[in-house]
Amino acid sequence: MAKTETMYTRVEPALKANVEKILNSLGLTASDAINMFLHQILLQKGLPFEVKTPRMTVEEAKAELLAELQKGRDSFARGEFYTLAESKALRGIKTV
Repeated sequence: MAKTETMYTRVEPALKANVEKILNSLGLTASDAINMFLHQILLQKGLPFEVKTPRMTVEEAKAELLAELQKGRDSFARGEFYTLAESKALRGIKTV
């Protein structure tokens, strides 16, 4: 077995528990996942995913969602709604 080093990191308890639950379902430990992540950094010569700031804040996203939901309610109140088949047809989705 290759020599190993120990790394310590601090994480929120809920985050750790939720991540470990997912990893366990995949048959992995947190240590396995961290090793995979570090190997991907080497292979990619950087982070193996794009890092960027969110497009909008949580508050902005909630406001946008609420506005879209209100549009749907208003449309429904005016009697403007489609059956599932009509909606699929409008989008070019073939039904069986």
